[in-house]
Amino acid sequence: MVKREDAAARLAAEQEVENLSGLSPNPEKDIFVVRENRTTCLMAEFAAKFIVPYDVWASNYVDLITEQAEIPLSRGAEMRGKCGTNESELEISWLDRAYTLRLFFVKEGHNTSRGPEALWRLARTQFAYDTAERTYFKDAVSPGKHTASSHRLSALVTPAGKSYECQAQQTISLVSSDHQKSVELLLSEVRIQPFDISADFVFSEEHKCPVDQREQLEETLPLILGLILGLVIVITLCVYHIHHKLTANQVQIPRDRSQYKHMG
Repeated sequence: MVKREDAAARLAAEQEVENLSGLSPNPEKDIFVVRENRTTCLMAEFAAKFIVPYDVWASNYVDLITEQAEIPLSRGAEMRGKCGTNESELEISWLDRAYTLRLFFVKEGHNTSRGPEALWRLARTQFAYDTAERTYFKDAVSPGKHTASSHRLSALVTPAGKSYECQAQQTISLVSSDHQKSVELLLSEVRIQPFDISADFVFSEEHKCPVDQREQLEETLPLILGLILGLVIVITLCVYHIHHKLTANQVQIPRDRSQYKHMG
């Protein structure tokens, strides 16, 4: 028993968790860092909001109607973290643990046409909430604690050794224990790396999400097309100028045969 307590105390001493949200200029964005043995092993930076349906009484106090609570991830939230070689976890709680978000990451290898490759992904998400909390739930019927979880999730897929980055908003659907209601997790301005961080407090090279890649292409495509069009115009003008110069230096043969007698 003493050995277990010593091991737990040593683990707690070796692991540090920090909420660095105050460093972000965006008041809706949170920054979390997990460090073990004085080395950063997990970093997460994002803005999050939950859309949670819940029941309230209608005005006749007979029928039930469904309202939606919009619950943002509050700054100053408590956090815990766990780092592993192939599995990592981030737990965030706020408003006296009325709300808790858990993110579970895994790293795994795959065989591809280019050979074996490793990647990491968000494998599971869990959100615990209490409808008795009155900040976001107004007059909820049968208030109580519920848990919403993802099923067979494969999100934020990123090559091993890189961080995931996505400015666009993305939605993760969760199923709640409250009569199987659908809860939505809205993530935006995301930068996450749960494995293989090479420098303390510094993300590795980013892997952009498909939406950001498409938006970047849409932004640069008009510029590329404009440059191509301009190049075509310049080439056309150059060809015309060269052609005009060459034809101007050639001897002009009279088209009227009667003028041939004046030649020679």
